[in-house]
Amino acid sequence: MSKKDKDYTGFPGDCNQTQLKALADFRNIVNSMGLNEKVYDDPYLLRFLRARKFDINKTQVMFNDFIKWRKENDVDNIMTYMFEELPQVRTHYPHGYHKTDKIGRPIYIERIGMLQLNKLFEITSEQRLIKYYIQSYELLLKRIFPACSQAKGTRIDQTFTILDLKGGSMKMVSKQVYNFIQLASNVGQNNYPEILGKMYIVNAPMMFTGIWAMIKIWLDEKTKNKITILGSSYKDELLKHIDIDNLPDFLGGNSKCENTEALSLNIGPWNPDGTKPLFPVEQPPQQEEETQELTQTQEDEDQKQKLDQLKSALADMQFASPIEKAPHNPNKYEVTTQNNHMVSDTPLNTEVGEEDNQFSQQQQQQLQQQLQQD
Repeated sequence: MSKKDKDYTGFPGDCNQTQLKALADFRNIVNSMGLNEKVYDDPYLLRFLRARKFDINKTQVMFNDFIKWRKENDVDNIMTYMFEELPQVRTHYPHGYHKTDKIGRPIYIERIGMLQLNKLFEITSEQRLIKYYIQSYELLLKRIFPACSQAKGTRIDQTFTILDLKGGSMKMVSKQVYNFIQLASNVGQNNYPEILGKMYIVNAPMMFTGIWAMIKIWLDEKTKNKITILGSSYKDELLKHIDIDNLPDFLGGNSKCENTEALSLNIGPWNPDGTKPLFPVEQPPQQEEETQELTQTQEDEDQKQKLDQLKSALADMQFASPIEKAPHNPNKYEVTTQNNHMVSDTPLNTEVGEEDNQFSQQQQQQLQQQLQQD
């Protein structure tokens, strides 16, 4: 039985003819902008098309805004951004990736109930935090998704997100918290559409109803349908999607996450043993040493090239025919003076004739010129 058009998801390999036509038209628009087709491939473009229900005009507006936003925020160079306060930020805002769900999607967790906004903004600013979010999304696209796809053997380009509200209090029902959540959501919803696959908000207290009423206003219908809110009875629901060995212990699983330290390690197919951190600011010493070794190797190679050039120059020089010299006297070790040059007549040296000395000066000049050119 053939599928109806409405049953096609719009994901790669599952598009109807109308969706494929929209993709082809959108591809022509993107190519005319001179953008890299390897970066903005069909799956990338399909995310924007799905976000705008394959309306080509609305999709183009969204994409144009996205390209403008990338330039304004220098996203192409975001991986050079050093978020030095990251360790302290995690203390007041525990979050990170931890393994994958049953279909291979990376699990992203935020312990919102432990969020300390006042202390957070004592060590960082809203603008720096936005740059950190952008860097995080770029790492998701360039490192996390590819590693998950390779591990699963199929394309993975969405996340499984858990927001844990345990420990929250009435302070969560505040304009400050609302603005913070909106800050993070706007970066993703406007510029990285269709990244969220599924979200569970767990340990939600009764008062969260008021917060949710404010939050869902600026979420599109499709995003709201991906979000499920649960109280303290959430474990069985999570285990439908996540193996118990991949679920952190503070959520009822077997994966040890003492003091949320494992969240900071961002463990998963992209970083199996926690030794390959995601962010540039976390570059371990051994990687710095490797960089230094690479620099030293390059310097050695440069020196070798200069030496080879010098050897070649010496080989090309036309030396004067040797003149007959007085026999060497091995018993003579006096220092003698010839043509204003001090010459020691030792077994390692002989007398220097006038012609030899004259050529020696020419040779020195040529060598100096050669070295200056190098």
